[in-house]
Amino acid sequence: MVNTLPTPQNLITDTWVLATWKEFSVLSGSLELEQVRCYYDASWMRIETMPIGFAHGRDNSLLASVVSLYGTLKNLPFLSITNGSFRAEGERECQPDLAFYLGSALPNIPRSNSPVDVNLYGPPTLAIEVSSTTLSDDLGQKRLLYERLGVAEYWVVNVEAATVIAFGIAGGGSRQIQVSVVLPNLPISVIEAALQRSQTEDDGVVNRWLLQQFTTQ
Repeated sequence: MVNTLPTPQNLITDTWVLATWKEFSVLSGSLELEQVRCYYDASWMRIETMPIGFAHGRDNSLLASVVSLYGTLKNLPFLSITNGSFRAEGERECQPDLAFYLGSALPNIPRSNSPVDVNLYGPPTLAIEVSSTTLSDDLGQKRLLYERLGVAEYWVVNVEAATVIAFGIAGGGSRQIQVSVVLPNLPISVIEAALQRSQTEDDGVVNRWLLQQFTTQ
């Protein structure tokens, strides 16, 4: 039998291609995961080259600070995962830039580098994609993936425009929201303002401004 599985040398990246779960598992396991992200949903896989740039990294760090500061100030239990992998065996997998479990019933996930089994521990409450080159895909096919995975909220950060498109997910569908549900009463506009401030202000200044905003929420 001829092996039609792509190799890392001839792999088509940054687009969705048909593949079985077995093909996806073998291929994703053979790649240097520090250089790519791997997604699978409904018999389609996407091997995405990771952006390397100041703007993407800056926004990624800021979004992590936003959730951490808000959760801490509001006494909201949370677990944060950067560049993690979440898997529903045989069905789908995703590797968002940031993911958070939020609320009183946090999962006790074993400390390892294996993908988080969402069938055992549930999907993250909030998934965030920081989009510098993949905006249309993050709003399209990945949005469907996160709907089917069962996350409660999904944010897409447009690095170029310093904007956040947030979706609340329920009943297998999503709708755009202007105020977070999983971070209660947090306006998305505050996050966007912080992104814009971070372009000219250092982290300490932005964080102090965020704390001032959060105390009024």
